Amino acid sequence: MPQYRHLQEIMPDDAFDEQTLQTLCRQHGFDLPGEVLKKLAAYLELLHKWNRAFNLVGQKSRQDILEDLALDSFHLAGFLNSLNLPAHPECWDFGAGAGIPGIPLRMVWTRGIYTMVEAREKRALFLQNALAACGISTGATRVYRGRAEEFMAERPSSASLPGAKTADLLLSRAFMPWRKFLEFVQGKTTAQGLAVCLTLEETPQNYTPGGQTAGETARWELVASRRYSPSSLHPQKTRYFQAFRQNSVTSG
Repeated sequence: MPQYRHLQEIMPDDAFDEQTLQTLCRQHGFDLPGEVLKKLAAYLELLHKWNRAFNLVGQKSRQDILEDLALDSFHLAGFLNSLNLPAHPECWDFGAGAGIPGIPLRMVWTRGIYTMVEAREKRALFLQNALAACGISTGATRVYRGRAEEFMAERPSSASLPGAKTADLLLSRAFMPWRKFLEFVQGKTTAQGLAVCLTLEETPQNYTPGGQTAGETARWELVASRRYSPSSLHPQKTRYFQAFRQNSVTSG
């Protein structure tokens, strides 16, 4: 497609100005305001710098990081806005890694309290630096350094749900395969809470974790799904966001 030039022509690896970034984002369907572009540029620059020393992501160029990783966050923001979530949801992002989807997501989707859970020290330190560099409020967006099991065990009870260590939104981009993730977070969503996974395949309408007997209803029901191409340069590649809600288990 002639409107897309080679990445080194669009975004040289020694430069990353906001105008170039805006042009590229528009080519992928995202017309971001100037304030968001400034934050996005700061995040990508910081990630590119840290990546040289700590190999946080496999993508090496700024444009590859944007197209293969960061754009997922903006697709996710649109998907979350379509879901029936509380106005101020409690959100847990497991295996936050280098901040995808959390950091770019919180530039455009700022509802509720969002906690990025990351066990690896260097990545957790990067997340904290990225929040500061991007000017993202650490009151509403937080970093927990530790294992996910520890986080869920230590999480303070919600004022509206005394005694319940649960969340309205549980996210997994690459934390673990979606089936294992749903088993891992059983009982951790609020009554209307959702578990959202990024997958490379369509998932069944209902999923029953191992250990249930025939005649029991599915523990998880697929309530929303969105198929998208992560990059307009490669429309043949597809990914999915899938939102699941946990059901009560009853015998048939």
